[in-house]
Amino acid sequence: MAEDLTLELELGRLTISREAVGEIVAETALGCYGVVALSAGSRVRRMLRREGIAVEGDARALRIELHVVVEHGLNLAEVAATVRSQVAYEVERLTGLTVAAVEVVIQRVRASA
Repeated sequence: MAEDLTLELELGRLTISREAVGEIVAETALGCYGVVALSAGSRVRRMLRREGIAVEGDARALRIELHVVVEHGLNLAEVAATVRSQVAYEVERLTGLTVAAVEVVIQRVRASA
């Protein structure tokens, strides 16, 4: 697993694990309107414990990729834009890390039961 993320602060150092950032991403994405689940990415690569989330980069330029399943009948571009915006906002608000990019991959569309 890649190294933890470290911020140098005025009174010391703050270290945040990538898994913790992944949990914030997952909870935020799942709370967005239209997202019904996270989905494993189709690429073979290092993913966090939370299926479908990759956290790369460093504390000054974090890059997040997440794969989601969206409810059928919704505007996919609007759902993706909302997820991007909310994930970036919550990660920056809760951790103090700088988010450079959030890539939302809509893996599937699922009809409601």
